[in-house]
Order: sequence, then C-alpha cells, then structure tokens
Amino acid sequence: MGILTWIVLGLVAGILAKWIMPGRDPGGLIVTTLIGIAGAFVGGYLGTVTGFGGSVSDFSLGSVVTAVIGALVLLALYRLIKK
Repeated sequence: MGILTWIVLGLVAGILAKWIMPGRDPGGLIVTTLIGIAGAFVGGYLGTVTGFGGSVSDFSLGSVVTAVIGALVLLALYRLIKK
C-alpha cells in the first residue's frame, strides 16, 4: 500500500509543484506530474531515512510537504537541464 500512496501523493505533489513554480516546462503537465511522482519517491525515501517525512503509508502533512519539496527539487533540476 505504501507505493500506491506515494504514487497518488506524487500526482498531487506534481500538480502543487507546477502551481508553486509556474512556467512553460518542456514536457508539459504530464512530465511535470511524472516528476512529481519521482519527487515523492525521492522525498519520501529521504524523509523516511532522516525521520522527517513520517511513514510512507499515510497522508500526513509531513508526507505531503516531503513529496512537494522532492517534486520542486526535481522540477528545478529538470528545468536547468532542459535549458
């Protein structure tokens, strides 16, 4: 159930990351959403390792913040690479 939770959370994180960092991305909404999913996995893993993000099987505020931060970092890196 944890992986499915992070996929759904990643979708939300991708949309929030796009809302926080508006702009014309080379891949559009679909790529931004996929980056959000990847960011949720990376952020969730790092948050779990460091103890910040909480459990990967819940929708807590810490999990959402961790996923959005991960998505923002990956979105910023994607924009730097695609320039």
